[in-house]
Amino acid sequence: MDLSLLEFAWAELLEKNKSVTVEELAEIIFGSAEPLESYSAHMLLSKDEVYFTVLENKGPCSIYGPRPSKEVEELIRRKLAKEAYEKEFQEFIELLASAKSMPSQDKPPKSSWMDEEKIRSRIESLEAYAIDACKNDEQRKTAEMTLTEIDLAKTASSAVNLLVDIGYFPVHVNLDLLKLSIPTDHSAENISVAQSLLSNSYDQDEINRKNLTDLKVYAIDVDEADELDDALSAKKLQDGRIKVWIHVADPTRYVETGSIMDREAMRRGTSVFLPTATYPMFPEKLAMGGMSLRQGELCNAVTVSVVLHNDGSIAECSVVNSVIKPTYMLTYESASELLHLNLEEEGELRILSEAANLRLNWRRQQGAVDTATLDTRIKVSNAESEEPLINIYVENQADPAMRLVSEMMILCGEAMATFGSHNDIPLPYRGQPQSHINVSEFAHLPEGPVRSFALVKVMRAAQLDFRKPARHGVLGIPGYVQFTSPIRRYLDLLAHYQVKAFLRGEPPPFSPGKLEGIAAVVNMKFRAARKLCSSSLRYWILEYLRRQPKEKIYRALVLRFIKDRIAALLLVEVGFQASTLVSVGTHIGDEILVKVEEAHPRDDIIFLKEVIKG
Repeated sequence: MDLSLLEFAWAELLEKNKSVTVEELAEIIFGSAEPLESYSAHMLLSKDEVYFTVLENKGPCSIYGPRPSKEVEELIRRKLAKEAYEKEFQEFIELLASAKSMPSQDKPPKSSWMDEEKIRSRIESLEAYAIDACKNDEQRKTAEMTLTEIDLAKTASSAVNLLVDIGYFPVHVNLDLLKLSIPTDHSAENISVAQSLLSNSYDQDEINRKNLTDLKVYAIDVDEADELDDALSAKKLQDGRIKVWIHVADPTRYVETGSIMDREAMRRGTSVFLPTATYPMFPEKLAMGGMSLRQGELCNAVTVSVVLHNDGSIAECSVVNSVIKPTYMLTYESASELLHLNLEEEGELRILSEAANLRLNWRRQQGAVDTATLDTRIKVSNAESEEPLINIYVENQADPAMRLVSEMMILCGEAMATFGSHNDIPLPYRGQPQSHINVSEFAHLPEGPVRSFALVKVMRAAQLDFRKPARHGVLGIPGYVQFTSPIRRYLDLLAHYQVKAFLRGEPPPFSPGKLEGIAAVVNMKFRAARKLCSSSLRYWILEYLRRQPKEKIYRALVLRFIKDRIAALLLVEVGFQASTLVSVGTHIGDEILVKVEEAHPRDDIIFLKEVIKG
């Protein structure tokens, strides 16, 4: 059964330009046409893909002819290529099997799979298959062949598990980060441009900057905040009214419209804050260095000052370029503690709290809908390891410091809408219809997360108008412009471009139509980033719950009933929503106890069980 025997017969028959039967071929190869030899010749021909072709098919009397030399050469080339491919493929499978069997600390690094083109392309096919992003049928076919050969199902989750098992993906790989193609690193060119911008001392607004360094300035944010882009000041006027200053970082001090840095910020649309990492809209040194407000340093800002009527409505407002010197960098927790201590020397903080309460009461009278709930943050250290450190923080948005900051941000948004309207500046004015919400219908629900959850379920999406303010019914204000996060949100940066041009006496760089076009693109990026942040937070909360002792009991608020006795719950200790079967007689707003039976972060699955008291 040596297939090379056919080659000799082929050469002889090709030279004579002669065709043969099976018996005649047996005579040429074996010197005999007996049944055994004829059968052997038949088997050789049945396995042959190179030398002979069937000229006449007459069952046992088929006639075979030698293929032309060029055709044989091409078939041999293809055969050798196929054999080489199959050999390389088997070596790849053996490589995968070897990596799978290694202890986690000994697995090859991700970079090693990228060294050879043929290995890299197969790994990339598996990665594309894992995130449903195959570019062509060839990639899909390669991935499915690999999974089949290694006895795995042809599914995306199988590909994910394989890539984790060989050490290519970390155990806690963020698949949504890959699927949504969110940019993470800044290019070397962008980092170089950022460095040169920081070295440039020119400030086109320098002569118009108002020196506000005599004000006590509070920057209040989460304790791990990297980009600090707003801070607050306040004082009582002689007539008893309150004046508030909202100082906002001034990134346009460094970035001009249409520049490389501006185009990159537009491409990203927003900074992305994940439990495992932060991916800033601007390069890190620019975003967290020159642009951010820094304690005890002279910082450029755009300051929005507002005088409040005694009922909390806006009496007057103005916008100026400024220089400030932030006095305190406070976490929400430390700011709440200072408010509770009511220290004489922190009178300005008390005034800010008083202004926030005035504003909240005034907005409620204007029909504002209170949606304060529990806000969960997670910080994950050493995320590449199998057991990273998870720190979870649950904050009540109704806490004094969080209320203070949110009220001042809303006040700034209303002031900017008023300023833009009075000066006919095209801005991304944000409105939200609320006419269909009758807050009194929800009065039977307990205040806090339960009522907020019910209200959020019936709210309409916000809408943008780029010519004039539109009422924001949910916030209870006549107009609203997001302005306080220009380092981390591109739409806020657009508002800064428009306002800064006005302050210089120049026409705004963008017409309403142009703003609308940019906003459409940026909002797509923003929605993708928000989806990523939401899924990442959920994954790590599930991972946190998975690691807790099985007997641990959690408090849960009943938010609503999904069907019969299946209730949507809010786990108070982790600020996480899930569902389970609850006892007969349980009502919306009740607090019950639950255990986590199972949690599977990768599959987004959690099973809870109610713990009956007593």
